[in-house]
Amino acid sequence: MAPILADNSSSNLPERDNYVNNGFGYVKNPHLDLLSEDILYHFDLGTRTHDLPSMFGDVKFVCVGGSPNRMRDFAIFIYQELGLDGDGSDITDICAGTDRYSMYKAGPVLSISHGMGIPSISIMLHELIKLLHHAKCRDVTIIRIGTSGGIGIEPGTVVITDIAVDAFFRPQFEQVILDKVVIRNTQLDQKLAESLLHCSKEIDDFPSIIGHTMCTYDFYEGQGRLDGALCSFSKEEKCEYLQRAYIAGVRNIEMESSVFAAMCHLCGLKAAVVCVTLLDRLQGDQITHSHSVLKEFQKRPQKLISSFIKKQLHT
Repeated sequence: MAPILADNSSSNLPERDNYVNNGFGYVKNPHLDLLSEDILYHFDLGTRTHDLPSMFGDVKFVCVGGSPNRMRDFAIFIYQELGLDGDGSDITDICAGTDRYSMYKAGPVLSISHGMGIPSISIMLHELIKLLHHAKCRDVTIIRIGTSGGIGIEPGTVVITDIAVDAFFRPQFEQVILDKVVIRNTQLDQKLAESLLHCSKEIDDFPSIIGHTMCTYDFYEGQGRLDGALCSFSKEEKCEYLQRAYIAGVRNIEMESSVFAAMCHLCGLKAAVVCVTLLDRLQGDQITHSHSVLKEFQKRPQKLISSFIKKQLHT
């Protein structure tokens, strides 16, 4: 069995000012010092080919979500909400040279797609955190905006995550590094979560709560669905598991929050996860709402984050 270790943020490596979190960078990797050029391959950006401080040095907020189209829509929305010149409709994809992720900039807000699942968002986060470091960004807040399945709450409810848990309801993320299983903390910024909840009370268009978010590696069996191509459990077993999740404080399920929380925590980034629920998993497994209803649901986290960002920029 592989050794299990708690992550001490690379405590066995020598500290150097350029990667220690000193208000500028967030990376925790001294090996980057040895690179003559850092190529952010999946963003189609690089430290030699692009002037990253000039392009991104003013970024204060990074909003990430699974869908490229949704993050483009959010970029246009926040562009208009911030009252920037024009209507934002001509906003361009900074990562157009690659088909992995999409990235849009609206003033001090960066909007990036991360795909679906832990591996996809993990790759994006590595390159995003290096981008923020190379661009010499200060005091950045990063927020994941997404959709999820709810547990015991009304569809359309916005869940602000206080802590991400795994499928055993443990507040941790397991990362296999070389031949070791490394355990990482999944605590998110509690003050940020409370600020977002307070902000949501002023919108009053939809319910918002703070709760645990369960992160799984799979959409079907891993989340206890009965409607996948494979299913190895009964309806009763599924319901009993989801009830235990609810009792443990879980209010929604998705597939990115644990690694998101772990990486942001290690790198000193103030982070939050804000997801709308599309259904109550205790009532069923398939999403049955109309396209128009789902589209309105998906705008709810965007409205909340927009309101929060405007407040922060005007204080």
